[in-house]
Amino acid sequence: MASHLLSKSSFIKGLQCEKHLYLYKYHYDEMDELSEMQKAIFKRGTNVGVLAQKLFPGGVIAAQGDPPNYEMALKRTKELINSDAKVIYEAAFMFNEVLAIADIVVMKKEGAKIFEVKSSTSISETYLNDAALQYYVISNLGMKVKDFSIIYINNQYVRKGDLNLEELFTTESVLESVLPLQISVKENVNRFKKVLLKKQMPNIDIGEHCYNPYTCGFFNYCRKHIPEDSIFDFSGMHLEKKYELYREGIISFDDVPEEYPLNKNNELQLDVYRSGKPLIDKKAIKNFLSDLNYPLYFMDFETFQPAVPLFNNSKPYQQIPFQYSVFLKKNKNSEAEHFEFLAEPGIDPRKRFIENLLKITKGKGDVFVYNKTFEITRLNEIARDFPQYADEIEKLVSRIKDLMIPFQKKYYYSP
Repeated sequence: MASHLLSKSSFIKGLQCEKHLYLYKYHYDEMDELSEMQKAIFKRGTNVGVLAQKLFPGGVIAAQGDPPNYEMALKRTKELINSDAKVIYEAAFMFNEVLAIADIVVMKKEGAKIFEVKSSTSISETYLNDAALQYYVISNLGMKVKDFSIIYINNQYVRKGDLNLEELFTTESVLESVLPLQISVKENVNRFKKVLLKKQMPNIDIGEHCYNPYTCGFFNYCRKHIPEDSIFDFSGMHLEKKYELYREGIISFDDVPEEYPLNKNNELQLDVYRSGKPLIDKKAIKNFLSDLNYPLYFMDFETFQPAVPLFNNSKPYQQIPFQYSVFLKKNKNSEAEHFEFLAEPGIDPRKRFIENLLKITKGKGDVFVYNKTFEITRLNEIARDFPQYADEIEKLVSRIKDLMIPFQKKYYYSP
């Protein structure tokens, strides 16, 4: 059996950038190492896909393993269809050297119903292109596709007791969106196959496309020519403006002309870089520190965001605080004391978290955090979900001050 040249993932990469597609196919070892966050996202997608299978119980898995044996998966899918299997999970199809793995296939007399499962909370253009490619492969094999739907997470679902899959997931038919894309899918498949049959890598420079729809897996590979202290390090500058400079040949900070119009923040960055000395606004820092109310608390939260809510009264992707660290300085000359909380696994941590935190921070004194929006939002969410603590939480929130301000406003800036 012939091997495939394209897959759903490589097709999407080709839509982003032909060079991305070529690198992914022939220079996979040059790909940037996956971050722990990216690994967690991939794992989350797999877990959500398995959970969604319970919406269609009694199915049989065709593509097994990680990665699966595609030849075996294609053979198994064909056998299951011929044996009148009603539900197939991870069904494999190949047409015109394009491989497509359908998450869930429900066989009906009037035709197959295809379901693609996504762990996100909405349908994107990328998901429609993904679905359109699957439809292209499956329909061209002669199988009648009655409907094509995307199953995704309902972010308004609130868990109350046992998980309700019918409420957790939203199923939306995208057939009417997929059908008009078939001509462009065919054209792109043929275009990408020609790209992959060439011996030379496409000559495509970096640009805004490197971030859309996802950050390219070869981001660093394609940026080997970008020096340290480049225009891409300008904080707050729009991406479009950075690439406008890049295309003008202004790449490093040294390339920026003396009189080039920049905003105040970027001018400051450039001035500090050129001087090689940090900027210290002693007056501003002194003003920031002039109104300290002891005892001082230095507080930091850690959270996790399960796609599928684990606890009652929580939503998909709600940030659940499970750990805090608080340093307490009772007066100017005292040593800092450390307090911390770490939740037990498998138990809703929010009540114990907030009870413990309120006990430690009770009374008066400034509470410092870095980026107060994060901690305040988490505290307000707990107040919403556990209103018995709302009054105490409100008092705590009123005492919070943001350590990010001196750095955000460049009271101190180092090159």
